[in-house]
Amino acid sequence: MAILEVKDVGKRFGGLQALGDVNLSVAENTCHAIIGPNGAGKSTLLNCLIGKLIPDTGSVMFDGKSVLGRKPHEINQMGISRVFQTPEIFGDLTVLENMMIPIFAERDGAFALNPLKMADKQADVIERAEAMLEDMNMADKRHMHAAAMSRGDKRRLEIGMCLSQQPRLLLLDEPTAGMARADTNNTIDLLKQIKDERDITIAIIEHDMHVVFSLADRITVLAQGTPLVEDTPDKIKGHPKVREAYLGESA
Repeated sequence: MAILEVKDVGKRFGGLQALGDVNLSVAENTCHAIIGPNGAGKSTLLNCLIGKLIPDTGSVMFDGKSVLGRKPHEINQMGISRVFQTPEIFGDLTVLENMMIPIFAERDGAFALNPLKMADKQADVIERAEAMLEDMNMADKRHMHAAAMSRGDKRRLEIGMCLSQQPRLLLLDEPTAGMARADTNNTIDLLKQIKDERDITIAIIEHDMHVVFSLADRITVLAQGTPLVEDTPDKIKGHPKVREAYLGESA
């Protein structure tokens, strides 16, 4: 059963056709990767999914409800969370304090915190935040300032912050960008664990094919704003259209 349906989505920026008649179906409780050369339209598509952009044509449905015209925080309320290319954490706060923020936050799209509610729910929030840090294998770093962590640990923290909101769909925009190989492998292991242990669907944009083929159940390849092919990883690897898009080889 599809939890995310993209139908005939198109988006132009002036004379540039960024997306043209994109169709995409993401099955529930799977990992679906969206790949393609630079400029293929991947980020534009992702921004249409989270409300940062409104497509000119087509529809985007999540669990049978349209996301179009909704603000990003409203889409978050629907059960969609996004991990950005650059980890969005608060470097001057501790790891535990960062993890507490989304638990405290009002579900109105703001991270503005109400001190009265914080005081009233402090013990419960700390308990939930520490439980999530245990799940992320970061309990020993709870009192470390987030700015002092490696990029891989910052990413792990951000993923945990997203999971604390109990999303049904986790969107990952190049989550291993700029990482050392060891951090990349640790992130792959974490996402595999999340995929296996949680009732969650993952959609990932990623240039690193090692990451894609380690995680994805299904892959959509974009080129020049349109899907070239969608299939399983094994069939994508040797597909002539994929070779042409990435390597310039004739199909």
